[in-house]
Amino acid sequence: MTDQLAPDVVDEWKRWHERRVESVSAPYGPLALVGTHWLEDFPEGRLPDIPGHWAAGDDGVVLTAAAGDGLTLDGEPFDGQVRLGADPGAVAGARVAWGDRRLVVLVREGVWGVRDFDPGAAARRAFRGIDATPHDPRFVLPGRFTPYAESRTERVENADGRRRGLGLGGELAFTLDGRERTLKVSVQDDGTLWAVFADATSGTSSFRFRFLYAAAPDAQGRTTVDFNRAQLPPCAFADHFICPFPPPGNTLDAAVEAGERTLR
Repeated sequence: MTDQLAPDVVDEWKRWHERRVESVSAPYGPLALVGTHWLEDFPEGRLPDIPGHWAAGDDGVVLTAAAGDGLTLDGEPFDGQVRLGADPGAVAGARVAWGDRRLVVLVREGVWGVRDFDPGAAARRAFRGIDATPHDPRFVLPGRFTPYAESRTERVENADGRRRGLGLGGELAFTLDGRERTLKVSVQDDGTLWAVFADATSGTSSFRFRFLYAAAPDAQGRTTVDFNRAQLPPCAFADHFICPFPPPGNTLDAAVEAGERTLR
């Protein structure tokens, strides 16, 4: 990195950080999540503080509601019964709403649930920002991705205390503090890499684990590992997310004093 390039790199990092703060504090950002309800835990079909009757089927959720419940479906008052699949897009575009709240249908390993996003959530009102370490070029590292012969799934603890499968596509190698280290990573649909990792700062000066994203590797497996853009996981903003914990081998013994660290 040249001295002439450094200001541009730092400015871009600042813009990235500002966008992150705007995203998490948006009306339907992670701070707005006030509940995740697994329908198997509510066999009677009544969810806490949510109107309507919600029942899980093999291929979706059956919602039954009366006009007096005040729910809307696709922006229109809802009265009757509908089968819902998982909401695929942004929270604001969820099919079911209750006033300003958005009720997002999701499925994990065949278990159906409903997430409740409320723009008036206490966590969103109390938010004061994200503590992040200023950009440090020492934590921008050349990386090398080696795919597994076959993708694999490891069962890991999740933030809600349940164990779920974490799909892994290979390992990302880099040199930090003079030693080569690796992280197990997932390969996303667009080819980018995603790692759940902890380090020597986790649970003290940083959240107990963080997420790291890297650009899709080139034909030789080369990419960049930029810990300046390490992110707090969604469960740092709301207890109702089910973030996976780092898989075995993804806890670094080095101090990654970079990226997002904690909430203010």
